[in-house]
Amino acid sequence: MNNIFFPRLLGAITLLLLGLGRSYAADWAQFRGPQASGVDASRALPVEWNVATGKNVLWQMPVPGLAHSSPIIWSNRVYVTTAVAAHEAELKVGLYGDIEPVEENAAQQWRLLALERASGKVIWNVLGHAAIPRVKRHPKATHCNSTPATDGNFIVAIFGSEGLFGFDRDGKLRWKKSLGPMDSGFFAVPSAQWGFGSSPIIHDGKVIVLCDVQTNSFLAAFDVKTGKELWLTKRADVPTWSTPTVVEAGERREIIVNGWHHSGGYDFSSGRELWRLDGGGDIPVPTPIFANGLIYLTSAHGNSRPMRAIRPDATGDITPTVATATNAAIVWSHPRQGNYMQTPIAVRNRIYGCTDAGILTCFDAQSGRILFSERISDGAQGFTASPVSDGRHLYFPGETGKVVVLSVADQFSTVATNDLGAVCMATPAIADGALFFRTRARLMAIGNP
Repeated sequence: MNNIFFPRLLGAITLLLLGLGRSYAADWAQFRGPQASGVDASRALPVEWNVATGKNVLWQMPVPGLAHSSPIIWSNRVYVTTAVAAHEAELKVGLYGDIEPVEENAAQQWRLLALERASGKVIWNVLGHAAIPRVKRHPKATHCNSTPATDGNFIVAIFGSEGLFGFDRDGKLRWKKSLGPMDSGFFAVPSAQWGFGSSPIIHDGKVIVLCDVQTNSFLAAFDVKTGKELWLTKRADVPTWSTPTVVEAGERREIIVNGWHHSGGYDFSSGRELWRLDGGGDIPVPTPIFANGLIYLTSAHGNSRPMRAIRPDATGDITPTVATATNAAIVWSHPRQGNYMQTPIAVRNRIYGCTDAGILTCFDAQSGRILFSERISDGAQGFTASPVSDGRHLYFPGETGKVVVLSVADQFSTVATNDLGAVCMATPAIADGALFFRTRARLMAIGNP
């Protein structure tokens, strides 16, 4: 190989790898995108839009049924799940303490839709399962809360107690697995069934599911092509609505889960427990995130709502003697600064966590020092959907559809508030400089034309 050709070949390979990197960054293949980070900094997103006038609205498409599952994106497709009944289902949003489930006995059709990312045109709309739900739902929840996941060839979805379903990219159902009755609800009042919320993830050919319910809880791995069970590890904790996260650090590949009495890490290959942590909020919802070389865990409700940073090489029982204490595994901890519904977000060297009442706290990611704690709304709406970011701004969707846009900075700064014009309970997705919001009855793309 001559000396002139070699640099050209090396340059071509470098450009190809960079292109592959950009392609990967554009895929938002699970709840909150890569590793549940909620961040795609490849392109700037618009900070202002107007649904009524169409400003920066690329398209809108009706989606039948009622669901809080988020859209996911792979290449030129958007996938979304829904539960469709003969009559419009009731939904009660807002900040309230009603724990009684909805009394309904309506048959549901759990469906998976594929749409063109550029236009919103429906490519296919397939039926995955039809039945009367085995478990009731919370007035604020749906029978389709779990976000699907994809690796580009397969799409997997949890339809609550109806099971785990695997589809190919043409929408054909390839396999399904019963997970048992996913009875999620308040542990202190077992009759208060609220609906299942943990989402599946796909990593290295395995589908990982966390099923923390009233009885017979477990963490399990299945083959993405066949649905074959690869391993199952039993758990004993209260019901959770958190999605697991795969973390690769050093020589270790582990699955991180949130809980009340049993947050922890499990070996990816075998499901063997690596570490555990007791304590936190007794209704765990947020998903663990990994950034800055640390795992960030939070939960809230009851007597405790901690925000904690944990080393990925933790081993054994790392529970501190008191909630405020740190140790070799826990780098920092704030016992009363955690989140109830939202998964926090890490952007650069900062961690942002927002309560369901709209109080946002910004932490220094390494030290845990609080940089600010401010209210992002007037209290007129709750916040259930988790924030996302383009690395420049933060987007916080409120339940009534008002999206608060903040600057990524050490100081609190509101840039804009945009109204989606409808209830929004689902976390948005990002791809190629566009935001994809799911509202009560529509899917819309927001981007710079």
